[in-house]
Amino acid sequence: MALQLNLFDQWLMSVKAPADSSALQRFCWEFLFFGIKQARACLFVGLFFLSVLLVPREGIAGISRYDLLLLLALLIQIWMVWAKLETWDEAKAISLFHIVGFALEVFKTSGAIQSWSYPDPAFSKVFGVPLFAGFMYAAVGSYIIQIWRLMELRVRHHPPYWMAALIASLIYLNFFSHHYIGDYRWYLAAITLGLYARTMVFYHPLDKERQMPLLLGFVLVGFFIWLAENISTFMGLWSYPNQLGAWSVVHVGKWSSWSLLVIMTFTIVAQLKYVKARIHVPE
Repeated sequence: MALQLNLFDQWLMSVKAPADSSALQRFCWEFLFFGIKQARACLFVGLFFLSVLLVPREGIAGISRYDLLLLLALLIQIWMVWAKLETWDEAKAISLFHIVGFALEVFKTSGAIQSWSYPDPAFSKVFGVPLFAGFMYAAVGSYIIQIWRLMELRVRHHPPYWMAALIASLIYLNFFSHHYIGDYRWYLAAITLGLYARTMVFYHPLDKERQMPLLLGFVLVGFFIWLAENISTFMGLWSYPNQLGAWSVVHVGKWSSWSLLVIMTFTIVAQLKYVKARIHVPE
């Protein structure tokens, strides 16, 4: 299966639209392969969410759901590295996403904050947070890494890396500090808007390069994470205070939080792609 996936990836990156395609036909071809590449980039996300759907809340054979999800997430990650669908450097970056996300989860679920909670028991809980939770953040990093490769992304007019790293750090810190000194996400969003206003991302849905504002990409990915969060809370994976009695849609304001988190994740991946490879961001 690993060989077949690698061959499939090679085919995805080399396939061309029929030479005699009209403008409308080309649009349809590109839209189709854009969707296929997006789905392929969500391999980790898809397998993990399949696990969420298949593992019953009461667990299996006396093993709790959270413990099983941790085991399955580890197996998926190990398999992707073994199958060469991810490099070791990419796996290290994904591990960083796991650590950063888990630290945020521990803070947000602590007794003084309690922004959300994980109601089910598990041996793999640390400070009240199941260890699989970090993989939900790692899944975002895995998606960005995979789509970067499959669509051969390149970025033009990227802000200086130290600025991008600074705003990403401030975004992360605001997730903690807003409980004490006020929420500055919209100020940070305004700064980010100015910082990335000229930034364009170039990608290959098929055989021709297309472009879009990078900021639009952040917002779109944030929206789909918000949808995934609604599915997860509906499945009872975790709950916000207003969902304890009966499930309700996650507040749309979380969309902005996820979009900001995508910026932080993208910054780490950009560091991996450009700094590690000793390639300067194109101006």
